Amino acid sequence: MHEDTILTTREGGVLTLTLNRPAAFNSFTQPMAASLQDALRAADADDAVRCVVLTGEGKAFSAGQDLKEITAEDAPSFEEIVGGSFNATVRLLRALNKPVISAVNGVAAGAGANLALACDLCVATESAKFIQAFSKIGLIPDSGGTWILPRLIGLQRATALAYLGTPVSATEAAAMGMIHRAIPTSAFSEAVSALADTLAQMPTRGLALTKQAFNQGFEQGLSAQLDTELELQGAASRTRDYHEGVAAFLEKRRPTFQGH
Repeated sequence: MHEDTILTTREGGVLTLTLNRPAAFNSFTQPMAASLQDALRAADADDAVRCVVLTGEGKAFSAGQDLKEITAEDAPSFEEIVGGSFNATVRLLRALNKPVISAVNGVAAGAGANLALACDLCVATESAKFIQAFSKIGLIPDSGGTWILPRLIGLQRATALAYLGTPVSATEAAAMGMIHRAIPTSAFSEAVSALADTLAQMPTRGLALTKQAFNQGFEQGLSAQLDTELELQGAASRTRDYHEGVAAFLEKRRPTFQGH
């Protein structure tokens, strides 16, 4: 694991993963992507982690792929980059059995924007911008961009952003439903911490099952989704946190969830 490209800190049940190539606007190389994937797998396996925050060091969240890597003499193929660096990361983010917040501290462009949008909740400083930069160099949106963006903001808006590469401010992104919240820069760190702490104290297994249901809902019709809800609700009803939640309600007290 390449520790220098991904900084890892934990406070209580909140694990923060920081993209750490600020001089390159946190653009991704293959080693950096591998490091992030390792960190996500470790977080998924660690019961003490109840929420993951993904953010960037410096002025940017991430500029996407490092073009120096893809244009080098011994450059990997686009299939290797897209499949290994980005598709694998998106799959891990969507499958992670913990809530994941992307805390977008600056520009999120190209694959960097779409990785942020693949997280469960995306919050951003009001000064941040989201840019589907692919068309500027003759490429298509990847990292799930063609799948998630139309579902978040509709086909017309998604098409315009993909074709034109127009920067979208965090405030505009929140207004159109692309992200959860735009937050004043002065309050950003405190607001992210509060949101992460709240999620870390919630019934983690129940949240994971909700995420699983949303994922499957994008792939199937209503009848199949009703069957999925039936199955996953049964699993949720067998968790300790469900029994704690019911007991707390009946006893008129605040529940203490353990995450399982």
